[in-house]
Amino acid sequence: MRVSQDIISLDALGFLRAAVVAPELQVANVQYNTQAIGAALKDAAARGCQLAVFPELSITGYTCADLFYQAALQQQAREALLTIARVSGETKVAAVVGLPLEIGGKLYNCAAYVNDGAVLGIVPKTYLPNTNEYYEERWFTPAKSSPVTAIQLGGNTIPFGTDLLFAASNFPGCVLGIEICEDLWAVQPPSGDQALAGATVLINPSASDEVLGKAPYRLSLVQQQSARCLAAYLYAGAGPGESTTDVIFSGHAFISENGKMLAETERFHFSTQMAVADIDVQRMTHERLRNSSFSAALPGRSYRTIQFEMPIPTRSAEQNALIRPDLTPTPFVPADPARRAQHCQEIFHLQSVGLAKRLKHTGVTHITLGLSGGLDSTLGLLVTQQAFEMLSLPLDGIVAITMPGFGTSKRTRTNAELLAQALGITLKEIPISEAVLQHFKDIGHDSNTHDITYENAQARERTQILMDVANQIGGFMVGTGDLSELALGWCTYNADHMSMYHVNAGVPKTLVRYLIEWSAESVYSGPTSAVLQDICATPISPELLPLGENEAILQETEVTIGPYVLHDFFLFYAVRHSFAPRKIYALACQVFQGHHTPSELLRWLRVFYQRFFGAQFKRSAMPDGPKVGSVALSPRGDWRMPSDASSALWLQELDELEKRNR
Repeated sequence: MRVSQDIISLDALGFLRAAVVAPELQVANVQYNTQAIGAALKDAAARGCQLAVFPELSITGYTCADLFYQAALQQQAREALLTIARVSGETKVAAVVGLPLEIGGKLYNCAAYVNDGAVLGIVPKTYLPNTNEYYEERWFTPAKSSPVTAIQLGGNTIPFGTDLLFAASNFPGCVLGIEICEDLWAVQPPSGDQALAGATVLINPSASDEVLGKAPYRLSLVQQQSARCLAAYLYAGAGPGESTTDVIFSGHAFISENGKMLAETERFHFSTQMAVADIDVQRMTHERLRNSSFSAALPGRSYRTIQFEMPIPTRSAEQNALIRPDLTPTPFVPADPARRAQHCQEIFHLQSVGLAKRLKHTGVTHITLGLSGGLDSTLGLLVTQQAFEMLSLPLDGIVAITMPGFGTSKRTRTNAELLAQALGITLKEIPISEAVLQHFKDIGHDSNTHDITYENAQARERTQILMDVANQIGGFMVGTGDLSELALGWCTYNADHMSMYHVNAGVPKTLVRYLIEWSAESVYSGPTSAVLQDICATPISPELLPLGENEAILQETEVTIGPYVLHDFFLFYAVRHSFAPRKIYALACQVFQGHHTPSELLRWLRVFYQRFFGAQFKRSAMPDGPKVGSVALSPRGDWRMPSDASSALWLQELDELEKRNR
């Protein structure tokens, strides 16, 4: 099935493709610099960009010093700005460029926004550095000293001032705010106020010099500001073509979105350098909606909003591929091994501390836990062991119970026994087959009918045993089901759905496996590590249906409900970012290309929404459990949803996707 371009168009999904550029430059050679900027705009257009940001005073060069006083340089810069505006119109790429402007007998360091052949507005610099490295106050006047709100340029009246925001009428939520270099380093950067006034894309043409250790500090500063403002931040720094009389410039340019780095140029190249990324404007809008502190704050001043139409390019299929380093098949699992290990360690501690607090509060020194030899119960046991060690409690107080039934395989049963032995905990075996068969007789159910009653009776019998034994030993039952199962309702109500404390409630299935793998590599060794690795290699199954020949497991969860890697992907974007089915599907088509066809993705996405809506009643009654990541489904915390909400709206959008792609 072919994916229609109109369905996955990045613009329609709320993505703005932007470039930050450190162009090749010659100090005071306006003509040369204008050509370099024009060439960069053409390159940006070839990459499907809609917006390009250039450094501070990029038309003249930042290090012109007393040459800024030259009328010829000033006049050429004005003419160059009009030329760049025309190139912007020809290439269909909006741009922010820097130049000096003489207004009313004063010289201002300015950033101009050009789009569709016109200069739409000019923002002067608010804070001027006065340092040993560069004495900018010698030449320029701070923005606050300007009495004008508009200037004449090329026969047109151009808005002028620090109170300008640029809103794209054809791109919901896309509002641009501009500050210049030192403005960011101020105690109260203008961008903070601009963000409160609605700017989702913050732009900084800069000329920050390079000294030892400054680059990582600069990166951290921009990332923090983008996170604080819940915005994208585009930073374009002056390159090494600037004068090196006293300082060096590196051409450091990068794009950050809500604290995450999306793209960055290589420093110290004399040729033009460009970094490109797709900014998720829709995500920024959503983050602000759900952040009560941000939505309650008000800007400290009023702003003039200039309406414009953002260029919407016609991209080839190759150009339409999303440019984002954070787009991964496993959004809950960091791709970088070192970061993933740190991530796993932190989550392991969060889970363990949560259980330890509950044990400490209740004074309980014994717990029961169902140990099946599968992923979830294994993680639950490892977390429980860590909690007991944290409180210096005897490990024999952990009573793991293995409860073989009609579908229990030798592999999982053996792994449960080996793991319990290796960890030094108490293990009990309580077979459930006879009890369940008696229950079938009591309710009049044919044991040869392998339906939902057949499966759920086993799950409820196991939970009954765990809770009753917990009463016997004066403890409580620890639940082991994970976040993915809660999302899909893949848990039996009042069975594995229930416990006294639910340690895995915030951990999705894709992360459960990584946590156990990390434990096998970093926490345990020898026989314990070996059994953990075999558990990770075991097919996921509830083991509730009879085995096949040679104890073959005939019931695999992912065959029934779909791959967990897909459902965790859907869950992350549906809950964490409230993306519509159309957007989730488009992202999935790019991420899973070559692994799952579009028709498969639509099929499992439909299953996800059907099960997610249908299972809310289970989540409304879920027990306590720790939140460990950015997605949680507790009705007392992150997720408030009526149990009888209709899924019609979401399924209707999937219907439309299927019709368009037939």
